[in-house]
Amino acid sequence: MFERFTQGARNAVTGAQAQGRALGHHHIGTEHLLLALLEGGDATAGTLGRHGLDAGDIRARIARLSGSPLDPEALRAIGIDLDAVREATEEAFGEGALDAPAGKPCRPPKGHIPFTPRAKKALEQSLRQAIRLKQKHIASGHVLLGVLHDKEFLAVRLVTEAGADLGALRADVTRQLTSEAA
Repeated sequence: MFERFTQGARNAVTGAQAQGRALGHHHIGTEHLLLALLEGGDATAGTLGRHGLDAGDIRARIARLSGSPLDPEALRAIGIDLDAVREATEEAFGEGALDAPAGKPCRPPKGHIPFTPRAKKALEQSLRQAIRLKQKHIASGHVLLGVLHDKEFLAVRLVTEAGADLGALRADVTRQLTSEAA
């Protein structure tokens, strides 16, 4: 399948690995693919930007979700607003004060970082999207459609929480891919 990937799609896959490593994660998920696509510098990145998505904002959302062992939903159920606690703590002690235990810096993983089953499914979906559009190659836009395919993917949650219209984004990416092929 990877032989059909354009350079932009390959950059998204290798970029996702770099994003996961930079965040200190021990897996590559759909969120890392999304970040890599946002920073790809191509037409797909431009489309994401036009829909109000920003790599810095998405990275911060990922860090908030993965950086805290605290469950925001459980805390909310007992009357604690984790975002308010984080904000107050960072005001008093500096940005990222709750991100890592004192004296234990977050170390990037060494060696191979595996893709999650959902990230693998997203990449498989990119092939299916190319086939659906009757295209022989898999571009970064196809990867984005794969990443946005399943509502269970963290990338979909991040995109919608950031305020983007998922249907409009998918339609724009599809138009972009079909106009490039013409």
